[in-house]
Amino acid sequence: MGQKSWPKVLRALVAVLAIAAALWFAAPVTNTANAYNNEGVAHNSEGEYYKAVDTLTKAIELDPGLAIAYNNRGWAQIELGQYEQAIADCTRAIELDPELALAYSNRGWAYNELGQYEQGIADSTRAIELDPELALAYSNRGWAYVQLEQYEQAIADCTRAIELDPELALAYSNRGWAHMKSGQYEQGMADFDKAIELAPDLWASMAE
Repeated sequence: MGQKSWPKVLRALVAVLAIAAALWFAAPVTNTANAYNNEGVAHNSEGEYYKAVDTLTKAIELDPGLAIAYNNRGWAQIELGQYEQAIADCTRAIELDPELALAYSNRGWAYNELGQYEQGIADSTRAIELDPELALAYSNRGWAYVQLEQYEQAIADCTRAIELDPELALAYSNRGWAHMKSGQYEQGMADFDKAIELAPDLWASMAE
């Protein structure tokens, strides 16, 4: 190799080292962001939604491209009744990852809570298209159908949710309302009983 070839080789080597250094320094940031995201999920699971929002915000600050962190913060905001913020977060998650079924499902849930049931159905349907086994999306769409007095569709969706996740109390509750509103009181009470059995704390908080 002649001396004239060395500058090209050196430039290539410098470029490789620069990329390696960037990856080296980015990895701890990404790992820390993922750790905060996982901690936020744990807070959500424990019902500690304010802590979840704070922790997931840290994840987003470290990695603004972490779509799942926006989705998970949206989940916490739904639980806190902050539906507009939840929609904004889930929308950002979808912008970053258009295939993230959970973000569509959660945004549909938030739309339902705002009484925007057609949008809720559209998002839940998209979530199901992306992940046909996402039980919560069927339950969310079922609730929208209950509110639109489309009880047969509601019962079908909630039944599918229960088939996919027999422990999903919300699906029994939503199907119970569909049964009750369509005059099927015995089936409705049976569904409510099952929902209470699966999530007594949730039902106690709703009664308060």
